[in-house]
Amino acid sequence: MTGVWLENGIVALRHDLPYPSAAEGEAVIKILCAGICSTDHSLIAGMMSYVGVLGHEFVGLVEEGPKELLNKRVVGEIVAACRQCATCKQGRTSHCPYRTVLGITNRNGVFAEYITLPVKNLYLLPDSIPTEIATFTEPLAAAVQILKQVEIEYDNKVLVVGSGKLAQLIARVLLLKGCNLHCTGRNPRTLAIFPKNAKACHVDDMYANDFDVVVECTGNAAGFDVARRALRPRGTLVLKSTYPGTFAVDLTRLVVDEITVVGSRCGPFSSAIELLALGNIDLDILIDQRFQLNQAMNALRMSQNPGILKVLLDMQ
Repeated sequence: MTGVWLENGIVALRHDLPYPSAAEGEAVIKILCAGICSTDHSLIAGMMSYVGVLGHEFVGLVEEGPKELLNKRVVGEIVAACRQCATCKQGRTSHCPYRTVLGITNRNGVFAEYITLPVKNLYLLPDSIPTEIATFTEPLAAAVQILKQVEIEYDNKVLVVGSGKLAQLIARVLLLKGCNLHCTGRNPRTLAIFPKNAKACHVDDMYANDFDVVVECTGNAAGFDVARRALRPRGTLVLKSTYPGTFAVDLTRLVVDEITVVGSRCGPFSSAIELLALGNIDLDILIDQRFQLNQAMNALRMSQNPGILKVLLDMQ
């Protein structure tokens, strides 16, 4: 089997990977389309010392599994929980201490011909959602998760820091709440792609410090500093980034200003699929390039270029 393998910081396209076999309660899924994410590059850079096939954003076709799923298109939640421990029984499956995570922790990912996932992780796709667009389900769910954690009011002044792939999705989800949305980043091309009813500006031109909610999704310490300075006292800081290494944070100011800090990652697939089915979020504009699996190394290189948004591996 062909797949993109990461080990000891070296990423390579291999043609000698074994085809996966499903454990009890799992399905075998043929990958139709996969999306390259910033997390994939963080793993290549050494985050979490991952070894295995990369990738976690996908649409696939079930080839082995329950009869009702056979030959159906699916997407899948990336966290495979044990569903037996106390954490899982309390409904916090995404934090299961025994979890594997697709293409991130102890489970081969989707930059390959086939994967396995628990059947309970899978969601059928409506025929109305094109495969390429459905590949956004996982990151769109992560954007929707913000609305599950933070109450966004119609008159709130909200800032998204960052203009990359996730920031673009977050902006489109937040606009559904009708809030006063601002976006800031450094790349002129991606700033121009934000929806017209979001006020976008270069970070050097952004001076306001009266935002009710700020969402940070740059993945770097400079972005965190911009987000922190933009908040009003008793504002809410939503962290969507994972940061390489460590950096200094002025915790005293967080206390004095009574800032609420919310960590936010995986989100509800069912809600994301409903949004995609409605078709009122423009995602075609976020797709920059498509590659076949045998061109995966070129795809990874391209996806690192400044201003590049979603790069897809189209395996159909």
